[in-house]
Amino acid sequence: MANGGPVEHGYPHLETVRAAITALYKRLSYDTVRTFASSVVPADVAFCDTDDLYLGTQRVARELVRHYRLPDARIIVSFREMTHAANVELAAGPEYFVELNDRFRTHRRDIGAALAHEIMHVYLHRLDLSFPGTRDNEILTDTATTYLGAGWLLLDAYREDAASSQKLGYLTPEEFGYVLAKRALVFGEDPSVWFTSPQAYTAYGKGLAQARRDEQQPPLTAAGWAGRRRYARDRRHEGGGPAPGAPYTFTPDGGGLRVSFACPTCHQRIRVPVRGRVRARCGLCRTVLDCDT
Repeated sequence: MANGGPVEHGYPHLETVRAAITALYKRLSYDTVRTFASSVVPADVAFCDTDDLYLGTQRVARELVRHYRLPDARIIVSFREMTHAANVELAAGPEYFVELNDRFRTHRRDIGAALAHEIMHVYLHRLDLSFPGTRDNEILTDTATTYLGAGWLLLDAYREDAASSQKLGYLTPEEFGYVLAKRALVFGEDPSVWFTSPQAYTAYGKGLAQARRDEQQPPLTAAGWAGRRRYARDRRHEGGGPAPGAPYTFTPDGGGLRVSFACPTCHQRIRVPVRGRVRARCGLCRTVLDCDT
């Protein structure tokens, strides 16, 4: 939790974020991911200053348990002084103990954001899905929270001005915006209407631009003129190997070539023959892609 300190910006964790999206589709399946088409809405996790702290926290926790489809999980929440925003004890269940930073006693509107991340730890624990190392596993948790419909709360908890700052989670604000945008492009959702933080809205706009760039890389037909020109040059001169710095790789295929590239939706690698206009379907997320190879 950045609290008054510097907030990291940009996309330093982008490759891990993309790997996390791929891992979600592989572990959950396309059909299960589609069951999360509706995000948590503000009314379900709203926390008024006049609400009882413990009853209100338990109500928000129950709503997130329902959203994640963990009906047999019981979240017991307490507050204490700590460095991090929150912590969860991952045991066999069905009871899971979550500790929240004492700061949330007076910053109640962000309790839903902290719980969204911690209860996702429970969800991933039950799935037996994790990444090696604390850093990458936390990035996986932030990404899963966001892609499955509760992470807009984490981005909305980001606030920064000349005198103070606050950010929850391991992803940068722009990376949260990127994952939110990837989700929005799949489900036709506009999470920006729920933001109360102006900085969250800005970060989402930057993330959306980055997500759209994923859909504009050759050999996809939506690629721009410069990308298409470079692709044609690489196909001519680099055929049979990777093009340095390019998002695609050429490999021999009998007397011809195949090109492999990342699906712009789930980032699973796709291989198609190099033979002009082709239509490919990602076997993992079922996205249909128009390509000019």
